[in-house]
Amino acid sequence: MNYTRLMEADLAKLGAAVADWKRMAGDLHRLGGDARDGLKAKADKAQWEGVNASVTRGFVDKTVKEFGDLGAQAQSLGAALDDVHAELKRLQQRARDLTTAAKEDGLTVSDGKEGKVVISEALVCDVERGQRKIDLMQWYADTITGVVLHAAEVDAAAVRALRASHGGDPHNAGHATYTSLDQDMLPRALKLAALGASADERQQKELRRLWQSLSPEARAQLWQGHRNDLLAAGLLIPQVKRVAADDGAGPYNVESPGVDDYWKELLANGISNTGDFIGKPDAARHMDHYLNGSGKTLDLDVDRMLADDQNLRDVTPGVRADEEGEWRREVLEAFGKSGGKPVAIPVETSGQGYHHVNGGDRNWYLAVGSAMTNTNGVVTAVPGPDGRPQVSIDYQVNVWDRYNWDPGKFTPIGATTVTDADMVRFHTTGQAREFDMRGSSSVQQHDLNSGGSWPGPVDPGRDGTRTDPGRNTAAR
Repeated sequence: MNYTRLMEADLAKLGAAVADWKRMAGDLHRLGGDARDGLKAKADKAQWEGVNASVTRGFVDKTVKEFGDLGAQAQSLGAALDDVHAELKRLQQRARDLTTAAKEDGLTVSDGKEGKVVISEALVCDVERGQRKIDLMQWYADTITGVVLHAAEVDAAAVRALRASHGGDPHNAGHATYTSLDQDMLPRALKLAALGASADERQQKELRRLWQSLSPEARAQLWQGHRNDLLAAGLLIPQVKRVAADDGAGPYNVESPGVDDYWKELLANGISNTGDFIGKPDAARHMDHYLNGSGKTLDLDVDRMLADDQNLRDVTPGVRADEEGEWRREVLEAFGKSGGKPVAIPVETSGQGYHHVNGGDRNWYLAVGSAMTNTNGVVTAVPGPDGRPQVSIDYQVNVWDRYNWDPGKFTPIGATTVTDADMVRFHTTGQAREFDMRGSSSVQQHDLNSGGSWPGPVDPGRDGTRTDPGRNTAAR
């Protein structure tokens, strides 16, 4: 499976095959019933003895069993093919939607090696790519490649299910019965979930793909039994498009610093070192990381951001408000289809921009400024004592941004005024480097039946300096 094959696959033929298998399963089921209720019933009631009677009864019993086995095998093959058809249609449409979006962003998509895709600019120019374009190209490459890999995994699961159902013996049917691809995918998801925090990036991505393909009932089974392992294995890593809002300072380390640049760098380090003393540990920490020049992604302590900043607390409920009604409707529909069994669906909002205002928490205003946020999680519906569904969500708040400075502005800190143009130049001369900031809050639960207020922020439990254990580390 590659990008081109997924995009061009004629899934109508597969849909027709599914319909044929369903008709065949129905015909075999009727034949099996006729054989069981007619031929076998008459043979069992017949009053005759001898060699002919014994041979005939044995033949009838074997024939009736074969009809039953063939019916079970046809039903199993039809169920597996039906799941495959639905999943491949969903993934093909996802690939087409992403391709259209990439085209609108001035990009093209083509096949790469080993199922990966290559993202190129539709119009090549001499201007060096800005950070936003770099991020967009990487996001499309990772996301569309993930869709192609997902389709390949669905195809492989179908092959395993079909082989198990058929058994390889043309004279002996009914080896395994599948009601859905869950029977192939759920055991694989359980193995990956058991890895917990030791799951590597490849395994985390596979687990998230399997999670998407499982039925709502299988997801609930996995979530209820292995919630903590799933969280540790990165199940809730947000899938929303997280890219730089702008190009920032542009190319890195393209000019040589002068004496004045080194002097300003000393001044900037001095400002950073006073951050803790004036109650702005994260502003100091982020400037430290910028001046350190590694460019590595920095973890954001979103629990502490929510606890400290009223504006972020005000924005996040609004991000969810437009979605929670649809989440509840979708999970209740799945609950009804399951016959009242527990169900779970993954949910995620789109990104929403917000500001840490200067008049609010100044630490986060200086450390982050403007950023993006969204909410993702798992909505479940389980039968209550009266059988009615109890709907709740386990969710987290995500925040991301790119640390850069805007020329033409200035930021007063204490008795010193730092011009943003000076800070921008450090990136240009290689004395500092812009970096991504990302983080997620602790996972909390909210009752979607009650319609009450969402929980407040988790107590971050910090000692308040930029040298807190775990608070000055890069995500990758």
